Amino acid sequence: MSKPFSAMLLAGAFALMQGGTVMAQANEQPKLIVGIVVDQMRWDYLYRYYDRYGAGGFKRMLGEGFSCENTYISHLPSFTAVGHSTVYTGSVPAIHGITGNDWTDQLTGRHWYCTEDTTEQSVGSSSAAGKMSPRNLLASTITDELRLATNFRSKVVGVSLKDRASILPAGHTPNGAFWLDDSNASFITSTYYMKELPEWVQKFNAKKEPAQLMSKPWETLYPINTYLQSSADNSKWEGTYTGETAPVFPHNMPEIYPKNPVSLRATPSGNTLTLDFAKAAIEGYNLGKGTATDFLTINCASTDYVGHQFGPNSIEVEDTYLRLDKDLAAFFTYLDQRVGKGKYLVFLTADHGAAHAVGFMKEHNIPGDLLVNKNELDGLLKEKFGTGGLVRGLWNYHVNFNVSRIDSAKLDYDAIKKETVKWLLKQPGVQFAVDVDNIGNSAIPEPIKSMIINGYNPKRTGSVMIVPEPGWYQGAATGTTHGNWNAYDVHIPLVFMGWHVKHGASNDITHMTDIAPTIAAMLRIQMPNGCVGKPVKQVTGQP
Repeated sequence: MSKPFSAMLLAGAFALMQGGTVMAQANEQPKLIVGIVVDQMRWDYLYRYYDRYGAGGFKRMLGEGFSCENTYISHLPSFTAVGHSTVYTGSVPAIHGITGNDWTDQLTGRHWYCTEDTTEQSVGSSSAAGKMSPRNLLASTITDELRLATNFRSKVVGVSLKDRASILPAGHTPNGAFWLDDSNASFITSTYYMKELPEWVQKFNAKKEPAQLMSKPWETLYPINTYLQSSADNSKWEGTYTGETAPVFPHNMPEIYPKNPVSLRATPSGNTLTLDFAKAAIEGYNLGKGTATDFLTINCASTDYVGHQFGPNSIEVEDTYLRLDKDLAAFFTYLDQRVGKGKYLVFLTADHGAAHAVGFMKEHNIPGDLLVNKNELDGLLKEKFGTGGLVRGLWNYHVNFNVSRIDSAKLDYDAIKKETVKWLLKQPGVQFAVDVDNIGNSAIPEPIKSMIINGYNPKRTGSVMIVPEPGWYQGAATGTTHGNWNAYDVHIPLVFMGWHVKHGASNDITHMTDIAPTIAAMLRIQMPNGCVGKPVKQVTGQP
């Protein structure tokens, strides 16, 4: 055989080997994807308590994974159901349809909860807590697309204390979605998914873990005088549990919980319970052990309940994150042992952030206050247009009009909206008010203008939107809330770790809508059908 011919054969063989390697890499998939959404987690919490985190939780994610340091929500309002839907669809409320935790149908005036479904029944409870489904979500999710791409060989499961934070991430086609019913302290589901609870769920519920977790007072994890990132205990802007006289440690959960079962949610134990149930789901569905990639969606919701009640600068919030860090470390160790380190992909993000408590801001001379919903607006419009009841309410920072009454009275809708905007702009704390149908003619700066448009769905959203001044919000005098365009509400963490993720960080701007297409690119599957985001190239490893 001549040397040139021999060399050609060797080159060809090498090329075939390379091609085979490329094809093998292209077909390689993680055994399991775990999406963790920490409710109300501001981006700065990654670093605010960093020195107090252990090695295996948040520090492990930052040390091994890739952190997208400038990730933002690109819609308004920044609420729970909206955020979860956006993370998993890669879309915005204008398209995926989840415009709030609830909304008013603009044509009928009927008020809807985001996952409400009157055609379904509860499974695992005699209450109405299971009359839910994802049918109000108008777009597919990355979890749906994974099921479709594998001809439904992939298994998908959603887990949360909150119904909406389990149902919406799991999408339309999951094997199951489960959430906590406070009335029986058990995880339940809906007839949308199954007719009876799986045996593993029944066994988990039979252990009565909520009662066990609430059998001891909530004490700080470390000596209370070491909580230097927080205000003093018993700050006047903190809320209390029902029956408490002051918001101070220790919180007597054995006395509080039996009288108010919802109180479990507003303790770090709610996250412990959620992650314990997530482990049970992995074993119950044998996730990560099949021939196709499985997907588990987890929402750690207690951070939200604690934040709402006590506010970001409370010792309670700091202690909740220190305890969550320990729970995450144990969960990642479990995944290492159960699925195999490097064989699973996990991402951690948030559905929204939170403002400081109004009382805290006033204490430190930072501008901020509460917006007050005034009844004068409807009276003003009645005087101007001769018909009352033209405003149904001010929800989700939108003015919801009684469109049918306006039509039947043959009133000028544009004139009504113009008068509404004019009145709102005179109110304390209102920075902008806009007729969204005519937003092109409004002098509203970016990115606020685009965020309003991204959140506007004419069938589910009031047509005039209120944008408060920084630090102002609709809420209570104690604790805090969220919903606006400011960094404290929309700058969220986003960290990927595990399968094919190289360590690093970037300060490039990314968006919540980029999470689903990034997962799709890594798996080489179709993006969700309403997706408007782009893959994060530093995570996918693609040019």
